[in-house]
Amino acid sequence: MRYRPMDTDPADPRLGRFIPDDWRHVERYPLTALAADELPTRVPVVIGVNWYTEFDKPEKDAVSGEFFVAKKGAKSLTRIRGGHCVCLEPGGDPDTDGRQKFYDQGREGACVGFGWSRAMSIFNSDLYAARWLWDTAKKRDQWPETNPGDDNGTSVRAAAEALVELGHVTWSDMYVDDDWHKREKYTPDVNKGLKVFRWAKNVEDVHAVLGNERADKLGAVPFLNSWGMGYPHRTYMPDDVLARLLEEEGEIAVPTDR
Repeated sequence: MRYRPMDTDPADPRLGRFIPDDWRHVERYPLTALAADELPTRVPVVIGVNWYTEFDKPEKDAVSGEFFVAKKGAKSLTRIRGGHCVCLEPGGDPDTDGRQKFYDQGREGACVGFGWSRAMSIFNSDLYAARWLWDTAKKRDQWPETNPGDDNGTSVRAAAEALVELGHVTWSDMYVDDDWHKREKYTPDVNKGLKVFRWAKNVEDVHAVLGNERADKLGAVPFLNSWGMGYPHRTYMPDDVLARLLEEEGEIAVPTDR
């Protein structure tokens, strides 16, 4: 299935986030509709964005000691390689090394399932069957070409809607060698999902709900990729880069009630 900004399939199968053909979800459920005292804080944020060449190999900043992508800013971005979904890390207890190892999507286009599952682990401390969520989102997204068991991606919106309607599947070691036929029989727990989620429209709102002092100081947001131990655990994206991605039909989902 062709990735719209490229009009071709991504060469890297891991880049499996698709862009919705309509924006009704963002217009109907903006984060700005909440009163100030209703805004969540220190919650994970899930983004679906274009993935540029400059994001492939993070570089360590000599001053801060943190890993960055596109440290020179939005004007340094060159070529879109596909679409990707990742979780942004909130303030509070840091994400664990165990989760970095566990949430490795391998070579599949399952990033949406892994990005949302990582966020739910930060919420609830449990581990989740990310590929089940990937399959389930493809059942309800807008594209007939995406189906459980194939390697197509899906949208951030579809997975969020699945978490609200069905909940999530808590991980069991019995699922290690699972395939989509087996995943069809998993039983989700609605109490492990979401009740409500909203959509951020600017970077300032993202910082507000993350409540991450380190990110505020660096003028960047920390994302947790799902590419295993070969990619830095925590990588920072400059604010102006995220702002550009948002303008390029990026989705920024904020879970407001679990």
